[in-house]
Amino acid sequence: MLTLTCPYCGVKADETELSPGGEAHLKRFGPGSSDGDFEAYMFARANTKGVHFERWRHAYGCGKWFLAARCTATLEVFGTYAAQTTEPTPEIISAVLAKRPGWEGLK
Repeated sequence: MLTLTCPYCGVKADETELSPGGEAHLKRFGPGSSDGDFEAYMFARANTKGVHFERWRHAYGCGKWFLAARCTATLEVFGTYAAQTTEPTPEIISAVLAKRPGWEGLK
């Protein structure tokens, strides 16, 4: 079972208390963008096996959105951090690199 720690309230919550929100750190396109850019933002995801950065909401807790780094193959969690953060913290990057030395980073 997937267990994440909410960075706001500090509660360790399993996936039944959380709501997934999709991939984190996407470049968003809205009004005024090209059709191709908007389509890629809405529908195109790499969905590869390995380390992902995702959005989660502590739905049955404090209700806040946060970001998490985890491996989709093993459910190993490398850390969670505030949703307003534009990139993963150095501690999370270090944790990922310690377990996945060949990791290529955010694309």
